[in-house]
Amino acid sequence: MTVIEYVKGDATAPRGKGVRIVAHVCNDLGGWGKGFVLAVSRRWPEPEAAYRRWRRERAANDFGLGAAQFVQVSSWLWVANLVGQRGVRTGRSTGVPVRYEAIDAALGRLADKAVELEASVHMPRIGCGLAGGTWDRVEPLVRERLVERGISVTVYDFGG
Repeated sequence: MTVIEYVKGDATAPRGKGVRIVAHVCNDLGGWGKGFVLAVSRRWPEPEAAYRRWRRERAANDFGLGAAQFVQVSSWLWVANLVGQRGVRTGRSTGVPVRYEAIDAALGRLADKAVELEASVHMPRIGCGLAGGTWDRVEPLVRERLVERGISVTVYDFGG
């Protein structure tokens, strides 16, 4: 039975062999400048450029909550930009930007891509940083959408 493997480390340096997809949650504003995306951009410029273009050209594409964009950064490695956050948290914000239903929909798209590529999925605790979500709500979505389809998932806790 497939399980989620939890490790200490950097999700932008995914472990293992074969095709790997690094997944993370983005907002629906086109903002890319805080949190895990900074680590993504330090490692690869393509996901940020693709995300910004996707947002800019949204009138002609599927950009929005629940969408997923897949950017190939090497022959064996992809980055999945999952839109699961409505806006961003500000000093005047009430509530949190995370949208669990959007993460759920995007994870379904990620699962389809992982099956197509025969890939494993690697991620931080998506939706639980700046988006303000809780892993107690996100983990069951990861289990249902990915693990139950037999996709190997590794969750990285940074530091160590």
